[in-house]
Amino acid sequence: MHVATQPPTMTVDAYLAWEPSQEVRYEFVNGDVVAMTGGTLPHNDIAINVLTALRPQVRAQGCRINIADAKVNVTPSIYRYPDLVMSCDERDKTAVTAIQYPKLIVEVLPPGTEHLDRGDKFREYRLLPSLQEYVLISSTQINVEIYRRGEGRLWLYTAYQAGDTVTLASVDVTCPIALFYENVLSLE
Repeated sequence: MHVATQPPTMTVDAYLAWEPSQEVRYEFVNGDVVAMTGGTLPHNDIAINVLTALRPQVRAQGCRINIADAKVNVTPSIYRYPDLVMSCDERDKTAVTAIQYPKLIVEVLPPGTEHLDRGDKFREYRLLPSLQEYVLISSTQINVEIYRRGEGRLWLYTAYQAGDTVTLASVDVTCPIALFYENVLSLE
């Protein structure tokens, strides 16, 4: 998703009251309001493909899975919109404002903001004790990278390429990488 900085700063309470009535989604980072602008069609197709691949198994586990318009409350002063978020925590099953205890977060990487997903967002998401996997999916080439929580502050890295089978250990899902890229014309 492309990001454009929005000038106004505000408190968390003001943001939470103001943002739902906006036509554009806004992330909130330590008082700064950041507009989320539209992504590409391949970006959208990949997010839908991941949702489609995971949803049956995730629902069978009693978990909640959301895409695009689901906010994650990372810290008391940070709210982000990942491309896909999954939570199995009972407290998130009836959440209305934001997911607070994600188990899995997926970001589809557009070329323009890849550094944000790899940098600031990953640093922030690592603060969530419930997060077990952070998945980065390229929108320009067949490439999936997964960071899995290890012991302490250790995160284990695994990369997948064309022809590989992707394993999402946090949700006990294994599927061909091709499912994530199905019908994404620019990658065929």
